[in-house]
Amino acid sequence: MSFIARTRTSLMPAIANLRMYSGEPGSGAGKGGGGGGSIREAGGSFGKMEAVREDEYFYKKQRQQLVDLKGVLNQEIAFHEDQIKRHEDAIRRHKEKMAKMDDK
Repeated sequence: MSFIARTRTSLMPAIANLRMYSGEPGSGAGKGGGGGGSIREAGGSFGKMEAVREDEYFYKKQRQQLVDLKGVLNQEIAFHEDQIKRHEDAIRRHKEKMAKMDDK
C-alpha cells in the first residue's frame, strides 16, 4: 500500500469529524444556516450546556421511539401468530371435512 493511500485513509475519520461540526457544539449558529437561538449564538459555557441538553433530549427521544417501535412490533407478531393459529385450525377442519366426504 502506498504512503498516499495510507495517509488518505487515516485522515478520513478526522475529516468526517470536521464536517459534523462547524466549530464546537454550542459555539454558535447551527449547520442549517440559521441561528441556534440567543444562548447558542452567544457561545460560551451556556451555549455548550444547551448543546449537551439538546443532544440528551434527542437521545432520550430516540430511545423512547425505539421502545415504542418494539412494542408495536411485538403486538404485530402476536397478531400474526394468532392468525397462523386460526388458519391452521381452519385447514385442519377442512381436511376433516374432505376426509369425511371421501369416506361416504
